[in-house]
Amino acid sequence: GENGVDSRTIRVGTRRSQLARIQTDSVVMMLRELYPHLRFEIVAMSTTGDKILDTALSKIGEKSLFTKELESALERNEVDLVVHSLKDLPTSLPPGFTIGAVCKRENPLDAVVFHPKNCGKTLSLLPEKSVVGTSSLRRAAQLKKKFPHLEFRDIRGNLNTRLKKLDEKEDFSAIILAAAGLKRMGWENRIGQLLGPEDCLYAVGQGALAVEVRAKDQEILNMVSALHDADTVLCCIAERAFMKRLEGGCSVPVAVNTLLKDDQLYLTGAVYSLDGSDSLKETMQTGVSYPHQNEDGPNDDVQHVGITAKNVPGQAQEAAENLGVELASLLLSKGAKHILSVARQLNDA
Repeated sequence: GENGVDSRTIRVGTRRSQLARIQTDSVVMMLRELYPHLRFEIVAMSTTGDKILDTALSKIGEKSLFTKELESALERNEVDLVVHSLKDLPTSLPPGFTIGAVCKRENPLDAVVFHPKNCGKTLSLLPEKSVVGTSSLRRAAQLKKKFPHLEFRDIRGNLNTRLKKLDEKEDFSAIILAAAGLKRMGWENRIGQLLGPEDCLYAVGQGALAVEVRAKDQEILNMVSALHDADTVLCCIAERAFMKRLEGGCSVPVAVNTLLKDDQLYLTGAVYSLDGSDSLKETMQTGVSYPHQNEDGPNDDVQHVGITAKNVPGQAQEAAENLGVELASLLLSKGAKHILSVARQLNDA
């Protein structure tokens, strides 16, 4: 097309941090392979979350901490698409936006990075009262319960900053980070322990990259939709639907674990009190094997918890979303609302 996507430069928005840049570069690389005739330009900017480094994430109380500035640029047509960590994106996007691609998920588990003097240890082997750094209420709640001999303290900053704080000071015996980020940064060798689901359920969307676009920009939407990984899409729709039904944000401890096996999607979801003493956890499953129907027509741009995935069967997406909603409803019927509202009040205090 003379005046279509073909003849213009596609501008890709990203946060300035090194990890965000690496993640964005990886998405742009995939797009360049798919569309060798197109030009892509990366536009980096700082977000509120990057600027406020002296406050715990859960205390800032802003849902779109790492996304707002990028979305404003998208709205003003200064960029055509934005690459995010999916776990940074709220379950309800502002009107006019959609997640046009969810890329194949990296390992979603949490990882422990130890201070050099604790090399070769695991969390259970750390001495009594050792201090472990994490900015996540979800991680702290689960690990306090599992490892009562440890102390958990807030640590902020990008990956580089946090690793530096760990290595150069004696404040922390270990810190907890997402394995995916460490791997993308090329620091996999720093992972001293991977926390499996029995130790720590992960965050909704953790390990997956999302490409956010203007919902009405059909050309860009079609272009990025080639990046969708169907399995990741279904897992993340279920997780996001679970979170949305619980009305969880980063100020409450909500955690998940998903598994897609033999056309069955298994979702484990949990809510925790801040100290982990009170918790509810359940697992449900649903079938997601549906034929791909040609769903063009009035409903071709149906969003499921903010995700538009035309190349994944609509009925499978619906089943995944229902699974998340039903699991959350089950936890709510068992008292999850009370646990979460107490956690929210304590955190706000």
